[in-house]
Amino acid sequence: MSNIKFGTDGWRGIIADDYTFENLKIVSQAVADYMGSGKNIAVGFDTRFMSGVFAKLCAEVLRNNGLKVILSDRPLPTPALSFAVSRKKQDLGVMITASHNPAEYNGFKIKVSSGGAAGPEVTSAVEALLGKNPVKADSDSTRGNIKTENLVSDYVKFIRSYIDFKKIKNKKFKVLVDSMYGSGDSFIAEVLKGSSIKLEFLRNTINPSFGGSRPEPVEGNLEELKKRVKAGKFDLGIALDGDADRIAAVAKGGVFIHPQKILGLLALHLNQDKGLSGGIVKTIAGTTMIDKISSYLKVKLYETPVGFKYISNLMEKEDIVAGGEEAGGMGVKGYIPERDGTVAGLLLLEMMVYRNRSIGEILDETEKQFGRYYYLRDDLHLAKRVEPKKEDLPIQLLGKKVVSVKDYDGIKLICEDESWLMFRASGTEALMRLYSEAKSLKRSAELLKLGREIILKMQ
Repeated sequence: MSNIKFGTDGWRGIIADDYTFENLKIVSQAVADYMGSGKNIAVGFDTRFMSGVFAKLCAEVLRNNGLKVILSDRPLPTPALSFAVSRKKQDLGVMITASHNPAEYNGFKIKVSSGGAAGPEVTSAVEALLGKNPVKADSDSTRGNIKTENLVSDYVKFIRSYIDFKKIKNKKFKVLVDSMYGSGDSFIAEVLKGSSIKLEFLRNTINPSFGGSRPEPVEGNLEELKKRVKAGKFDLGIALDGDADRIAAVAKGGVFIHPQKILGLLALHLNQDKGLSGGIVKTIAGTTMIDKISSYLKVKLYETPVGFKYISNLMEKEDIVAGGEEAGGMGVKGYIPERDGTVAGLLLLEMMVYRNRSIGEILDETEKQFGRYYYLRDDLHLAKRVEPKKEDLPIQLLGKKVVSVKDYDGIKLICEDESWLMFRASGTEALMRLYSEAKSLKRSAELLKLGREIILKMQ
């Protein structure tokens, strides 16, 4: 039980090590204690090994505590579970998924009644209840049954109404979707049913080993998608992570589009093409391009710590047109305050339709207007944990003066030429996350190298 801890997005653990039936029951009991009898809760699961079994066990513990439980009848994307929580007016949602983690992991995400990610106040309260009460293993027959439902059909129906299907319907763009063996499966085909979009899929079968890779839409995992987009002359490639709440994209010719740029494109599309108002949210590790776009659109720019739950919470309180994180989680106005890779991908397609250009052409125009930024990240594994302080860090980086320092989540050093270097230590292991951005790939790479040298000297 000591290994149960909620991180940036839920509790995750290695199956049969700390992610066990016993520990899952303890977490489920803590959620039941947090909620109290009589509340409504929806439970979903992804395509990972044993996810359906874990979800049923979780649902049983919740039911045994007097909660009214709806259990998905099939694997589904996390956003579909979030949408069901909101649409069916549930008090809480639980999603059994380890998102983009390797195959040996599984996890437990909590969603609040809006469908958004549970914030620290919820997860801390659940953690405080772990092991406080014995797990209710035997159900009282008067407590009712677990309702098993299709939680996907309403989700697909909503997305068909959310995008401009009439405008998209007769276009013949070629789109390739890489589901990465995750629960995103082929839902985009259901949304685009009846249209002339030429849609093909890659890795859209169930494979609990994820083909020996990890279902994370980073460039190194998308070589096949890049090759296929180039060879097949597709106008757009879309990659979804294991539970389909994150996105990466590939332009014609096999050119990878970093999620940082996707947020900018979505904000421009929703504001300029669809006439939606609202500010833009990025995290502290987000690209400077978003600052330029928000300034040009004359909308408020919000900045949060790393983690979509912070964006999600902000979307519930403020007028936000789009919010996104560097890892590919994108949330948009008029929907649930949660990230959704499928919706983000469809909005990129919709932007192509509105502007009658491929996504690569649109991105080129955007970078000509707002500047091209080269964003890099490196995870540095260390022998022991290091926590740098502002005073330990240089006042200039590679000949450029540091003019601003942000330290509310890690430490970000911003230079006079807008380039920056950021240090963010993992809270759970001896790992330093390094981020850099500059107007040239060379400087961005050199900043990242400098960051590694600074941290290794501290060891």
